[in-house]
Amino acid sequence: MKQAFQAFFKQKTTMIGMMTAMMFQIIFSIVWMTGYDGVTNNVDQLKIAVVNEDETMGAAVVDNLKTVLPFQVETETALEQAQSRLDDREVQMVVHIPGDFSHQLQTPGQTVQLAYYINESNPALIKSMMSEAAARITAAVNKEAIASSAAIVLSSANVPADQLTPISQGISERVTSQFQYTNTVPGMSSQMIPMMMVLASYVGAMIMAMNLEQSSMMLGQSISKWRKFGVRSLINIISAAVISLVGSSLVVALGAHVEQGFLSLWMFQGLFLMTFMFVSQIFVILFGVAGMLCNIILLSAQLVSSGAMVPRELLSDFYTAISSIFPATYAVEGSMNILFGGPSAFGSVLQLLLIMAGAVVIGLLGTALKREKTPAVRTADLH
Repeated sequence: MKQAFQAFFKQKTTMIGMMTAMMFQIIFSIVWMTGYDGVTNNVDQLKIAVVNEDETMGAAVVDNLKTVLPFQVETETALEQAQSRLDDREVQMVVHIPGDFSHQLQTPGQTVQLAYYINESNPALIKSMMSEAAARITAAVNKEAIASSAAIVLSSANVPADQLTPISQGISERVTSQFQYTNTVPGMSSQMIPMMMVLASYVGAMIMAMNLEQSSMMLGQSISKWRKFGVRSLINIISAAVISLVGSSLVVALGAHVEQGFLSLWMFQGLFLMTFMFVSQIFVILFGVAGMLCNIILLSAQLVSSGAMVPRELLSDFYTAISSIFPATYAVEGSMNILFGGPSAFGSVLQLLLIMAGAVVIGLLGTALKREKTPAVRTADLH
């Protein structure tokens, strides 16, 4: 046993494996703790659009919401325009105050509904936060707007002043919440698909890049560096098409609903998987197997900043800024559109193509900088 133990530690790969496992712990701890630090303090970056069609009390209600809510409250003149912004994820919820809001409040026995529109094609955290916000909005409107309106009606009916408050409070629970969810996500398992696809794709891509680099090293000088790069690129393209077909097929076979169809999902996953492959191979081309350290850092940073688990709006300015250059951000965004519904994934496709093109260029430059070792001339060859 002692000899076997010593034999293992004579191999560099043993120490490399141990160090890699340690670096995963160090990198993920640092990136995730700094990335999610202050998330709860950044809720003021979330936006709620209010469509007010009531000319009597609506403006007062909107002003009150701006006071009681920690989010940015914006007003929209048309419900269709607000819903379009919601679909594009520019706002996280739409609140609709109907035109007869004040009239219904002043009608005895009449129940008033505030309509809340929430887009589920978002990180799961958005739905829970907006649902809680809707409850706060309804409570605030009940407490302020309805009580005020009731007091006016009772006062006009010559009710004694000392009885106004108890009576108005007793009828202040007349506003109810009506939720309308768009791009409905059926279950938690479906909600987690974008993160799962990105995680599996990038981890697979970086391990594949490492193994291709080791294969390249084993081939030595029997094949030129340019042919090696060409073959690696071809392997990336073919592998991305086949692997994404398997992944997309399993997702659908296990019950996921794909809003824009299986072909769109397959082609899009193939695109971002191919992008991951070209991006992850940059570091092993430049630094060899040691480039895996860079890939681990990139993996961790992308999982935090992509918006798969926590909305990007809640992250710090640093992580929000760097997310715009990471392919995982557009992989998550496009996957949500294709799986759950929303705008076209064309914008995400274009961004991924640009990132992949940049990765190919950097890979070519890294290959050009590599020096090919000239085979040693044997003494026998000189005679």
